[in-house]
Amino acid sequence: MAVGGGFELALSCDLIYASDHSSFALPEIRAGALADAATIKLPKRIPYHIAMDLLLTGRWMDVSEAHRCGLVNEVLPKEKLEERVWKIAQLLASGPPLVLSAIKETVRVAEALSFQDAMNRVTRRQIATVDRLYGSEDTLEGRRAFADKRDPIWRGR
Repeated sequence: MAVGGGFELALSCDLIYASDHSSFALPEIRAGALADAATIKLPKRIPYHIAMDLLLTGRWMDVSEAHRCGLVNEVLPKEKLEERVWKIAQLLASGPPLVLSAIKETVRVAEALSFQDAMNRVTRRQIATVDRLYGSEDTLEGRRAFADKRDPIWRGR
């Protein structure tokens, strides 16, 4: 169950995995309060009308609806959730750290720009993590490993 601030915390995550018994709500309106972070983030994550319904009514959303509208990446039986999340965490931890950072920053920067302006910032290396990535040992290692048909060894530099 992700309610109020817990739901807002979930909206701060890049990936959301949920058990088949999960539900979500923003009941702040019933107390005469604004679900501030959710009011900003939710309409960017799910269809506008569904976000507004949740914000304006405080109703509960079950996990199947959350999955259908793209709020949740995957729904699993409760007993399999932790195992799946650990597998995803291990996959991410084994990935190229500089690329992961560049993806996150590029997504954040691009949110406020036109497509062309965002592409220009990337190709001109005007995003700090992209510049660091393209000048890194990891970029060279990734290219060499690909050419050699072997797994790369990421060092984060």
